[in-house]
Amino acid sequence: MSSVRISGLVKEFDGAKAVEHLDLDIAAGEFVTLLGPSGCGKTTTLRCLAGLEVPTRGEITIAGRAVYSEQESTFVPPDKRDIGMVFQSYGLWPHMTVGGNVGYPLKLAKVPRAQARTQVLEMLERVGLSDRADQMATSLSGGQQQRVALARAMVRRPTLMLFDEPLSNLDAKLRLSMRTQLRELHESMRTTSVYVTHDQEEAIALADRVVVMNKGLIEQVGSPRELYTRPVSAFVADFMGFQNILTGSVGDSVAGGYTVVVAGTTATVRVAGEPPGPPGTGVVVAFRAAHVRVERPGPDAARRLPGRVRSCTYLGSCLRVLVDLGGVPVRAQVDESDTGRFGPDDLAPGREVHLAVPPERVVPLPAETFGTGAGQYRPSQVIAG
Repeated sequence: MSSVRISGLVKEFDGAKAVEHLDLDIAAGEFVTLLGPSGCGKTTTLRCLAGLEVPTRGEITIAGRAVYSEQESTFVPPDKRDIGMVFQSYGLWPHMTVGGNVGYPLKLAKVPRAQARTQVLEMLERVGLSDRADQMATSLSGGQQQRVALARAMVRRPTLMLFDEPLSNLDAKLRLSMRTQLRELHESMRTTSVYVTHDQEEAIALADRVVVMNKGLIEQVGSPRELYTRPVSAFVADFMGFQNILTGSVGDSVAGGYTVVVAGTTATVRVAGEPPGPPGTGVVVAFRAAHVRVERPGPDAARRLPGRVRSCTYLGSCLRVLVDLGGVPVRAQVDESDTGRFGPDDLAPGREVHLAVPPERVVPLPAETFGTGAGQYRPSQVIAG
């Protein structure tokens, strides 16, 4: 059963389409993340779900009830949609206690005082703030205030929970703990959740399904594992953290796969599977820095990519190495446990190295035109704005 159905959603601002003919079904109890850069339409979609924006065209149903329909001239206001919403800013009333903030939706709903008090304390227990009910909300830390905002949004057990980048104001450690708490609350309360973020790690940690958006359109929908391992476009690969996205053309057939000649170089990358077309067919290949093995120059060069180190950055748990591959930068990662293979100067700028990429880790993508130049995909051209 679909808890949320969005059909043909269009939202225009002064004639410009922020969301363009978006279709999406969300199952009851599912946690879906809308992921994309600023300006991709994810927040506009969320605001249309909440009733904070009036769509231009299309239809939205929540739990089988139409809350917006252009055809039927239907628009249900936000307070009648049975939703809870958590914003980036905490939005707490500074003159109220923690309990007063959490209980305010119950007061509006005219829930009896004793019952409301029980529900407030139960919700505060769930977010670990049961001992703060009588404390002023703004005296709490940022992480605690966000938990109050979360408790307030969920205290009425709404049909649909909406999250608009609620963790972006927190520090890294708090984000991790709140991420875990959000997922646990979702599972324990069996709510349907839609979460907006531009952070791919946050998206895949929280969601049952991830919806990647670009310029008002859906680029790909899938499980976190599907998007992490098999993006369908260079845009999705870039947003899902593939540090190497190279343009090229199909080369020779080899055992178990084929080669791709990297544009602007003589280097070839091996890819597992069947080629997308005959030799010369344009293709984009993507692979992660963590899947690139850095080697000293050796006799097995035919299966490796020769290059020269541009830079080597120490990141604690690993070394991030930028290698010049005939004018094309390739990023590799050497884990801390593997650094003993190298001498003090082996990864110094200018030193020759060979890169090995397992063919099964290379993801072939359709050739896309982004003004990429010599072999290097330029993500800034598609994630800006």
